[in-house]
Amino acid sequence: MDQLQLTDFDVDQQLLALPGVSLLIFTSIGCSSCRWARHHLPELSLPIDRLCWIDAEENGGAVQRYGVFHLPTLFVIRDGEFYGTLRVTLSLDAIVAGLEQALAQAPGDLP
Repeated sequence: MDQLQLTDFDVDQQLLALPGVSLLIFTSIGCSSCRWARHHLPELSLPIDRLCWIDAEENGGAVQRYGVFHLPTLFVIRDGEFYGTLRVTLSLDAIVAGLEQALAQAPGDLP
């Protein structure tokens, strides 16, 4: 599975241009759940094309635009369209079910 590290400077440009399904994940080094996600999510057989990581501590503009209030926070993007926040536990079954539900909704614009 592809993984990208995004920043305030390229997050929107990248997400608008990437084909397929991307999972955008805001994390922080000081967050134990974030460290767990960073280590284990790439190992899961998720039905996505890539994981896009963004360090919340270093990218306050993106944190503000996306309305991130807790970490880790996950967002679903497909073919440049925004499908919202994925509010699930960090398990394969929960993420897959959440993705299916999110992608069944009408998309919106990136924040």
